[in-house]
Amino acid sequence: MTAAPSPLTRRAVFAQAWPIMLGQASVPLVGIVDTAVIGRTGDTVALAGVALGATVITLVFWTFGFLRMGMTGLTAQAQGSGDRAEVEALLLRALAIGFGLGLVLLAISWPVREAALAVMSGTPAVDAEATGYMQGRFLGAPAALSVYAINGWLLGLGRTRDALVLQIVMNLANIGLDIGFVWGLDYGAFGVGLGTACAEAIALVLGVLIVGRVAGANLLAVLARTPRSLLTDRERLSRLFAVNRDIMIRTVALLILFTWFANAGARLGAETLAANHVLLQFVSFAAFILDAFAFTAEERVGSAYGQGDRPRFLRAIRLAGEFSLLSGAALALAFLILGGPVIDLLTTDPDVRATARAFLPFAALVPLLGMPSWLLDGIFIGTTRGTALRNAGVAATVLYIGLDLALRPFDNTGAWIAMTASYLLRAGGLALYLPELLRDVSNAPQSQADSST
Repeated sequence: MTAAPSPLTRRAVFAQAWPIMLGQASVPLVGIVDTAVIGRTGDTVALAGVALGATVITLVFWTFGFLRMGMTGLTAQAQGSGDRAEVEALLLRALAIGFGLGLVLLAISWPVREAALAVMSGTPAVDAEATGYMQGRFLGAPAALSVYAINGWLLGLGRTRDALVLQIVMNLANIGLDIGFVWGLDYGAFGVGLGTACAEAIALVLGVLIVGRVAGANLLAVLARTPRSLLTDRERLSRLFAVNRDIMIRTVALLILFTWFANAGARLGAETLAANHVLLQFVSFAAFILDAFAFTAEERVGSAYGQGDRPRFLRAIRLAGEFSLLSGAALALAFLILGGPVIDLLTTDPDVRATARAFLPFAALVPLLGMPSWLLDGIFIGTTRGTALRNAGVAATVLYIGLDLALRPFDNTGAWIAMTASYLLRAGGLALYLPELLRDVSNAPQSQADSST
């Protein structure tokens, strides 16, 4: 796992990024199938319950997204510095933390669920279905958070194809189990949640097998050969918890930002809420594509940072930036040209269609204006600059909320102006820390791969 770094070329960057794109693209497919499986039962209340429950679960589980993001940067740096023992110790620590936190979530799932439903204020019938869905999903919490850790570790090593296999197997298992539990056993919303939980358990087993192949030994053998003093090293644990704490705060801040935007649409009525939800599918799709290059930047930049190789570090930023800029521009143009027909495909309501088409240019701006924020996220996650990520995320959210409040007289136009501006605010906050980061990268001799194309 500590071989010489691979050539840093455009071809290599794209080869590393495309599996992430495919893996990310399969994520919304699961949501579509979940919706279709429960929707075709004809139970509208169950469908609403799954939608409400999924929103809560996403907020709760992704709060611990640092297990993926923090692991990628730390692993890439350890790999870049040639510290095999630390690479393996990072995985063991993250798995222990992820599985442990998952058990805690499972233990406190009842008060978490009840508190979330009280805030959401759904109807009693919808709340009952959402409760069933969440009961199923919380059973998979230990596996889900452990898979976050394994994914982060694989991405940190540049093993994007292994991460793709893990994602696709989990998604296919989820689809099959959902169909079996809902259509076969008539478990309803609980069946959808249970199917996902079982799929996460399958992914954990597969992930452990993949880890064994990458490490050249099964997980128990890796544990046996890792010194206990390394696993419990106070300085390394302090750094791990500091990075993860800051990324968690940053993630919660961004979740608040998107929840606030959803509430802004709800405040303007069902038609606007539905139209904004349709347009957010465009934003999500852009995120799946641009995240591929951000994730690649995490590994490439983190590895160069661990090596102290400034030329390679700068080249990694430039190549990832080239792909991000081209992809952002292409997505913006595609949204403007094809957005209308896609909107018509996603909704049949004429009023929602008209509203969504009117605000489509804002959604088309997001991949172009948001590209720097996604790329900078990758750079700062790869170099584990948790303080910068935390401060920029919190500041962007606070400024966004203030801007949204100021623009409320302009209704949905103001809401979308504030949302698109939030990406610039986040990028601007991170950019303030960029000179300090560049100063910290050692002026190492140029890598022999740096001049490749």
